[in-house]
Amino acid sequence: MIPAVIDTYSTYAEDSSHDAIVASRDHRAFAGFSMGSVQTWRTFQYNLDAFRYFMPSSGNAGSSGEAYAQLVRNQGYTADDFFIFAASGTKDFAYGSFKSQIQAMAANDMFTVADNEQDGNLYFLEKEGYSHDGYAAMTYFYNGLTWLFKDGNAKENSGTTSVNINTPLAENEKFILTSTVRDVVQDEVFGDFGRLLFPVDRSVDENATLEQISSSNTYVWYNYIQPEKTVEIVNYLKEQSVNGNQIFYPIYSEEEIKNDPSKADTGLFFFRGNSGEKFAVMNAGGGFAYVGAMHDSFPHALEASKNGYNAFALIYRPEDPYSDLAQAITYIHDHADELQIDSENYSLWGGSAGARMAATLGNADYLYQLTGRKDIPQAVAVIMQYTGYNNVSSSDAPTYVNVGTSDGIASWRTMQSRLASLEKLGIPTEFHAYEGLPHGYGLGKGTVAEGWINDALSFWESNVKK
Repeated sequence: MIPAVIDTYSTYAEDSSHDAIVASRDHRAFAGFSMGSVQTWRTFQYNLDAFRYFMPSSGNAGSSGEAYAQLVRNQGYTADDFFIFAASGTKDFAYGSFKSQIQAMAANDMFTVADNEQDGNLYFLEKEGYSHDGYAAMTYFYNGLTWLFKDGNAKENSGTTSVNINTPLAENEKFILTSTVRDVVQDEVFGDFGRLLFPVDRSVDENATLEQISSSNTYVWYNYIQPEKTVEIVNYLKEQSVNGNQIFYPIYSEEEIKNDPSKADTGLFFFRGNSGEKFAVMNAGGGFAYVGAMHDSFPHALEASKNGYNAFALIYRPEDPYSDLAQAITYIHDHADELQIDSENYSLWGGSAGARMAATLGNADYLYQLTGRKDIPQAVAVIMQYTGYNNVSSSDAPTYVNVGTSDGIASWRTMQSRLASLEKLGIPTEFHAYEGLPHGYGLGKGTVAEGWINDALSFWESNVKK
């Protein structure tokens, strides 16, 4: 096929001879998913003379790092003559064997794991929750293509992807439905912030299981609470922590907390996406009586991170929510380099009371009033669920809304009317009313609203400033 392409199109090869193909190998890549990944590995093993770059995903071919190293040497090449971008998802049936191969290769001197071609020749992208399907393949190829033909892939050219070789939790390390709140809160990986995973402004039985706690008895005003999602979230955060990733960031200094102890009940849980990617702040509701993060912000943050976005779930004080969100935005902006995020094109999300917070701080005038900072840009999008917020201003951000038609707390007509007013001001909007849904359905799994988060992410992207 290579000669056919060379003879038809303009390429870096002078002609379609074998010598010309070898001479132009730095400008050629081979990629594949599943069985195509196996073919990619075989091409690496026996056709290094034709390709420099390889993108295998979710399909292994062997498990010996030394065998691969010897095949490189047999072809007359060294560690400086190739780069592999490998990828798989944690729920992919091929994940275990694929990762074992990557780990075996990484243990051999021929292969060096790095986040850029300048420092190594092997990169492994792991996507939490991704399985063996077309969407996963598309995501891997999209990320991998940003690495190719980058003049050595120097650090400044390495795109928005990041090294993420997390070791999965062993089965006996994972939380399960019958794990208790105490099991989670007292797990050493959560330090002294584990209590903030659950509502600190409500009486929560520490002997209750994760299945029992995942109900409207705990999360008042909410519906369609998924116990399995609760388990997934605490295991995700634990795995991130075990692998050395900081998952919680206080937004106030020790001195500020000393002067006002209530500020100890605040902070940001970080659900990492791709390095250098945009960020979102998720604000759960709770009627400004408590923070229902486990249903109304953690799941959203986790799904956003699976799509490559950096997401922060804010734990705030119900009595001073706007100040805490303003402080959170300020903290993220001031620590953008440390957090490895794009601080410009961010979005604010919220459900119920949290949606009021997002809309308020999404307004340019209120943002300045509450942060006192002119250097912090306005959010490029506000994502709102089920709230009766009806303020309208030309300083409001582009706004996406979804709500149920059977919501007895937040009228869908009120939300629709507000968006119509924003449209008249020339502000982009998108509105969805889901037939029969009540208040507080979160991600809406198992309902007519399931999948809405993909629409919201697309709306956010459509309003990014180029």
